[in-house]
Amino acid sequence: MDFQYLEKREQGEFITRYNLHYKTVDNKDKTYEIISRNPDLKGFDDIRNKKVDAVVLIMHDETGEKILINKEFRMAAGAWVYNFPAGLIDPGEVPEESARRELKEETGLDIIAIDDWIGESYSAVGFSNEKNVCCVGRASGTFAKSSSTLEEIQPGWYTKEEVRELLKKEPFAARTQAYCYAWSHK
Repeated sequence: MDFQYLEKREQGEFITRYNLHYKTVDNKDKTYEIISRNPDLKGFDDIRNKKVDAVVLIMHDETGEKILINKEFRMAAGAWVYNFPAGLIDPGEVPEESARRELKEETGLDIIAIDDWIGESYSAVGFSNEKNVCCVGRASGTFAKSSSTLEEIQPGWYTKEEVRELLKKEPFAARTQAYCYAWSHK
C-alpha cells in the first residue's frame, strides 16, 4: 500500500469523513473512506491517532459473579444493542475521570475499584481511527436513568448463564460480545 493523500469530505458535529487515496501493491488507485473524531487530519501520520478518544467500562458487581451490560438503543443500528457503558473523554479529563463520570451518567452506579486497564484499541477499525481504553473493575449502587436525554439506556447486572442466553439471540457490540463470551464460558 502506497498512501497518496487524504481528502476531507464532510465535517459533522462529532465526526469528520475523509477519503484516503492510495495505490495498491499492483499499482491500482484506490479510495478508502474513514471517519475520525479529529476534524483536522492533514496526512498519513495524523491517521495514526495518537490520543485516546473514549473509555469503555467493564464492570462486575462486588461479588464478581455478575457483569454490567447496557441495553441501549443505537440509532446507527436502528435497534437495541447490548454494550458496555462507554463514552468520550472530555477535554481536560484523564481516562479514570471519564470512566467514573460516564458510569454515573449512564447507569447511576459508582466505581468502587479499578482492577485493571486494558490498553488502547480501535472502536471500529474498519472505518474509523477512534481509539479507546477499557477500565476493568467493580461497581455498586442503585441504577438510575441516564442523565442524558440523547441516550436511551437500560443498564443491568447479568450472570454468566444469563449472558450465554443473551449471546444466542440478542445483538451486541463486537467488543462486548467477545468479552462476554469469554467471561461467561470460564
